[in-house]
Amino acid sequence: MNNREFGNRGEDLACEYLVKNGYSIIDRNVHFSKFSEIDIIAKYKDTFVFVEVKTRKSENFGSPFEAITKTKYNHIKTGVLSYIQENNIKKYRIDVIGIVLYPKLKIEHLKNISI
Repeated sequence: MNNREFGNRGEDLACEYLVKNGYSIIDRNVHFSKFSEIDIIAKYKDTFVFVEVKTRKSENFGSPFEAITKTKYNHIKTGVLSYIQENNIKKYRIDVIGIVLYPKLKIEHLKNISI
C-alpha cells in the first residue's frame, strides 16, 4: 500500500466514524493551494466541521497528532477561511482525527482545535 492509498484508508475510516456519530459528509480532499487541503468537510447539526485526518500504522514513532505542527495548522486554517468566505458559513470548527491501525484499531477525535 503506497502513502496515498494509506492516507485514503485512514480518511475512509474517519468518514465511517463521523457518520456513525451523527455527522454528514459534505466533501473530501478539497484543495485550496499547493499547501492547503482539507481532508474532510462534514456537518454536525448546524456546524460545519473541517477535519484533518492523520493515520499511523502504529505508535512506535509517535502519535498521529504530533504531525499537526503550527505550520500545518496554519495551512488548514487558510483553507478553512477561504471555504467559509466562499460559502458564507457562519458556524464552523476545525477537528483532527488520529488513527492508529496496529496492533489494534484506535480512532481519537479532537474537537475544535487551535494552536
